[in-house]
Amino acid sequence: MRWSDHAVWWHVYPLGFLGAEREALPPSAPPVPRLSGLVNWLDYLVELGCNGLALGPVFASETHGYDTVDHFRIDSRLGDESDLLRLVEQASARGVRVLLDGVFNHVGRSFPALDNMAARGPDGSPRTFEGHQRLVALDHGDPAVAEYVTEVLTYWLDRGIDGWRLDAAYAVPLPFWHSVTSRVRARFPDAWLVGEVIHGDYGAYVSEGGLDSVTQYELWKAVWSSLNDRNFFELAWSLDRHNALLDTFAPLTFLGNHDVTRIASLLDDERQLAHALVVLFTTGGIPSVYAGDEQAFRGVKEHREGGDDAVRPAFPDRPDQLAPYGRAHCRLHQSLIGLRRRHPWLVRARTAVTTLTKETVGYTVGDGEHALAVALNLGEGPAEIALPDADWLRAAGSCEFGRDRAVLPPRGWAIATRASAR
Repeated sequence: MRWSDHAVWWHVYPLGFLGAEREALPPSAPPVPRLSGLVNWLDYLVELGCNGLALGPVFASETHGYDTVDHFRIDSRLGDESDLLRLVEQASARGVRVLLDGVFNHVGRSFPALDNMAARGPDGSPRTFEGHQRLVALDHGDPAVAEYVTEVLTYWLDRGIDGWRLDAAYAVPLPFWHSVTSRVRARFPDAWLVGEVIHGDYGAYVSEGGLDSVTQYELWKAVWSSLNDRNFFELAWSLDRHNALLDTFAPLTFLGNHDVTRIASLLDDERQLAHALVVLFTTGGIPSVYAGDEQAFRGVKEHREGGDDAVRPAFPDRPDQLAPYGRAHCRLHQSLIGLRRRHPWLVRARTAVTTLTKETVGYTVGDGEHALAVALNLGEGPAEIALPDADWLRAAGSCEFGRDRAVLPPRGWAIATRASAR
């Protein structure tokens, strides 16, 4: 197994988390070493059970980080290169990998090489990204753009980071990614490259584009939607689709990130948070936890200027300054991440649904040698859920077990392990 198969990421949006200004500092202003503040959270990350720190944009930008103007310079609102390298060093000392966020589909309007690298429309004016006038798309047919992106990726990999999240990867042609990834792997074969892909042929970004993984938005949507609608048929369909993806790669799975409404706000009933979390940590893939979700933070994304603020809040200086309200949910995260870490084979395990109604689902997840059984009940009454093919012992949750079934209380859930090897 590659190191990435063992990864459980804690995802941070630094500009928000560290309380940075909304817009870039004046060129004459000294850097503010905010990145150093993340060192205070590394032990919290480890205690949660994670072993990876996935950082949102840290490079010089005009506003929110996704309008990058210099990929070789740390945004002065966060510090300078030495602050990032210290964070990487401190993370490495704790066995924590670091992932950077690279925005290479588009850049901010003050990007110095814009005149040479911008994609242009029929009228010759720079082409914008999805209607955002401050974001200019790069010309991915220009070899100079591929050379630039390759140089950026290898520059920071050479300084100790472990991989990249590639923003808006779905908007970039696959031949471009193949050109870049093949050159990067020639120097850094262990680097993990994951693309942000919201829709489209997920597998093609791996098989044709050379990425290692993509974001699993299909499963994310199915989890909260099926829970809100009390319709596990939607989840079952997506789990089958998820199995097909696992034939090619291990997707990056998540319940939240910096771009979407927090899961605690998406769900109609907060009691369903546990069910969502169980699905995340008992299905194949490489899981990620968006900072604050483990504390049941709330926040609604709005489609307006500043509409991401609620899901990108500032955090206190230290974990011991967090409010106490999310402790129970944090403990549940620790328990389920611990289960995940004890069963690393789950990264490519397939799911087989054994019981399915609108309000109940039972499934087994295994790799041919190992297996877990999972039962979820959304109903207001108890439910009996079949867990065939083995003797099962309760690992988590609250229920009664028979040889091949579980009886769950209202709104209950359970995870079980085999009593003996098959």
